[in-house]
Amino acid sequence: MAQLCMVTGANGHLGNNLVRTLLSKGEKVRAGVRDTQNKVIFEGLDCELVYAEMLDKDAMLAALQGVDVLYHVAAVFKHWAKNPESEIIKPNIIGTEVVLAAAAEAKVKKIIYVSSVAAIGHTGEPLNEDNWNEETSNAYYQSKIQSEKIAWELALKYKLWMVSVLPSAMVGPNASHLTDTMQFLESIRTKKLAVNPNFFFNFVDVRDVAEGLHASSIKGKSGNRYILANDASSSMTEIIDAAKTSFPDHKLPPKVPKWLLYSLAWCLEVVAKLSGKPAELVRSQVDLFYGVRQEYNISKAQEDLDYAPRSPIIALVDVFKYLGQRK
Repeated sequence: MAQLCMVTGANGHLGNNLVRTLLSKGEKVRAGVRDTQNKVIFEGLDCELVYAEMLDKDAMLAALQGVDVLYHVAAVFKHWAKNPESEIIKPNIIGTEVVLAAAAEAKVKKIIYVSSVAAIGHTGEPLNEDNWNEETSNAYYQSKIQSEKIAWELALKYKLWMVSVLPSAMVGPNASHLTDTMQFLESIRTKKLAVNPNFFFNFVDVRDVAEGLHASSIKGKSGNRYILANDASSSMTEIIDAAKTSFPDHKLPPKVPKWLLYSLAWCLEVVAKLSGKPAELVRSQVDLFYGVRQEYNISKAQEDLDYAPRSPIIALVDVFKYLGQRK
């Protein structure tokens, strides 16, 4: 018998792909969004659209009535804000508190809490679910670390069945707007990336993450974390090679030393504060990503969830093709 599944942030990149995956599995889906009038991304999808703001407990409680499985996907995902505390950190933390309290009151049977590998970190060595990041310089990272820790405290307090899933850098189709990750690849596609930042991202297809989320609701073990990443990170050379499959004339931009990239990030942050437009690069990203491979041990998800992501190169080739066709 089909379960009633609720997806918060259902109009987002992961949320919308998850809605599609759940429907393909025969589940009944309630898609939670802040703007119920914006239905374009849901065209052709047989799901119930409801208002669900993660900072509004009354709205969340109403949306969760009768729900069997809650997929809490909604979160602020950006690395720059004029006021990081109020625009990134607090919304993600308070949103976690509101959603889990509402889920407990609505007697939701299972909760799949979407965290991020940001809560684990990256050191160049393969990390697993036992690792916790201690990063404090990047607001988004800080918000994901604190939010997940609070989620586990509340799961214990409310006696909730819960697993957390930790995706890496998600790429793929059905993006109503481009996330920071997708925008980075778009800047490569459009040749707006002037320099090689010497970053190594762990890319995973968003559709594989959505499959992992569904599997975690069936095969996952309450109280566990599951990394939904890939088994290797990708260099800028590999990213450009993937772009060349759709755009053969692409070339690898020149690599710059860390101090110069850091100076560039500082300048971009100053301009962003003056203009109010998001900085395309911030200093904390240089500290986090420059020359550091993002490697994870995904064996736990493979064994417990039968998680089998497509390779990074296939995910990248697909996403560049998608970006080239996207209107």
